[in-house]
Amino acid sequence: MTETTTVRQTRPITGDGDHERFAHYVRKGDIVRSNVEGVEVEALCGKRWIPNRDPSRYPICPTCKEIKSKLWGS
Repeated sequence: MTETTTVRQTRPITGDGDHERFAHYVRKGDIVRSNVEGVEVEALCGKRWIPNRDPSRYPICPTCKEIKSKLWGS
């Protein structure tokens, strides 16, 4: 019998793509710092960008949502 193990790795996503169509979960302190200093933030899913849009206009990123539920249970 052969056993297979799958390892999932999260890589930062920096390009344009489907992640541009979602709102992402980011630490609140990182958002504040980005607003003041203009630096990139990193979402739970690994996407990195400088926030400049209203996230309430977009659906939540399914990857961020899944990671958040595993970490905090909701």
